[in-house]
Amino acid sequence: MSDKPIFFEDFVAGQRLDYGSRSVSQDDIVRFAREFDPQPFHTDPVAAETSIYGGLIASGWHTCAIMMRILCDGVIGAAASLGSPGIDELRWLKPVRPGDTLSVYGTVLEVRPSKSKPDRGVVVSKTEVLNQAGDIVLTLRAINMYRKRPAP
Repeated sequence: MSDKPIFFEDFVAGQRLDYGSRSVSQDDIVRFAREFDPQPFHTDPVAAETSIYGGLIASGWHTCAIMMRILCDGVIGAAASLGSPGIDELRWLKPVRPGDTLSVYGTVLEVRPSKSKPDRGVVVSKTEVLNQAGDIVLTLRAINMYRKRPAP
């Protein structure tokens, strides 16, 4: 979006945002999975060959963590973010494999000022994570709260 601070007023319904990209290695996949999701198709390249995936794949939670890092680097770190009450409709649509480069895009679905707290508003967006072939590997609907721009 911008190097300047991003406030609630900077979001517009229909806006499409490009948050950035990041590659994932086999070592990244195995390291994450060993700690957080130790299923053989995430941790063991040999065992993964005989799985329904035909090879090593990243945990869906790893894909979410990569997405979150890209979002922090691309917008949240510069934004007047107040956090999120949650996400809806998380879907893992295709496996993420070693060597994939993931790109994160957002579409603002709804922008509404808070009725009870006039210093903030809510932004509802659809986030998509795509691999280098343009295949959508993850989607989710996020609800985020942002501080409004301070009065001059």
